[in-house]
Amino acid sequence: MEQAVGECVGLLGAVAEREWEGVRAGRLEWSCRATAVHIAEDLIAYAGQLAGREQEGYTPFEIALEEGTDNAGAVQVIRTTGALFAAVIRTTPREVRAFHPYPFRSANREGFAAMGVAEVLLHTHDIAQGLGVAYAPDPELCDFVLTRIFPHVQPSPTPWLTLLWATGRGDLPGRDPVTQWRWSNNLVIPTDRLTLEGVTPAAANDLATVGDGGFEWVEGGPMEGTRVGAGLVFKQYEDGVHRPEWGTYVLVRREDGRALGAMGFHSVPDEAGRVEIGYDLVEAARGHGYATEALRALSAWALSREGVKTVVANVERDNTPSHNVLVRAGFEAVAEDVEQITYELREPGA
Repeated sequence: MEQAVGECVGLLGAVAEREWEGVRAGRLEWSCRATAVHIAEDLIAYAGQLAGREQEGYTPFEIALEEGTDNAGAVQVIRTTGALFAAVIRTTPREVRAFHPYPFRSANREGFAAMGVAEVLLHTHDIAQGLGVAYAPDPELCDFVLTRIFPHVQPSPTPWLTLLWATGRGDLPGRDPVTQWRWSNNLVIPTDRLTLEGVTPAAANDLATVGDGGFEWVEGGPMEGTRVGAGLVFKQYEDGVHRPEWGTYVLVRREDGRALGAMGFHSVPDEAGRVEIGYDLVEAARGHGYATEALRALSAWALSREGVKTVVANVERDNTPSHNVLVRAGFEAVAEDVEQITYELREPGA
């Protein structure tokens, strides 16, 4: 956040003596002046959401620049609101989520940070375009945004051009122009004792190697199955076929915020409305019903989606604990071969 705001303030400060009010900001309907004020409004609004732990809507306040504030003063406000937002991000616990409408009505500190960085990068671009000055942010900032709140956008070797394309601000070779867009924060699904947290491409890439994905794991985690599943998620992202709600979820225990395992879908539902699910649990967390609880919740969520009729799970024949989890979650064995048994859970009434 500090880097994005620093680059913005540096560029805008250098052109503060120019006319902003009567100049349109790029493709926006706003003037460069109004767009600069909007940057500050977004930064303080996001800070307010996280600091206030807002759950049902936006904190009901606005900011206004004092009458007579010049462009340099507007830049000063961007710098200050950026610093306040950065401080809130640093001091907000990882598990806290606050209201944001797109698309699942909440975001954590990482999601808000990505949204804030996106606002700064994109609107600095709009102002720079309006004023006819060059601007190209650090590619790592663009990648930070793309891998957290644009999981549905296939990456390219040029993250900045990809972000501009994904937000309707530019063209990308081989891709149709974007006319409507929204970013996408990760989905979370609560249960009595757990929170199932959707894994972003950034977290998936970290988990697929040697990282923790930003989670604090119980001893022994993450398991190899979690790393393999995360690798598949990131590969789908690279291929441009990842749909975040049909990816992987980390199972986080509410009482202490520790990650216990992972559960997720192999891909989006097929044409017959079938979707396959898989999971693993750290050994230290087994025997407490966590896998059954998570499986019931995630399967119920899947079957509530339009067109989904069946959740499928394939389990090795000798994996008795996993067979027991599926049975307790309401699945029925429907087929078997020498290596595995196939279980299904169908939508009610099917």
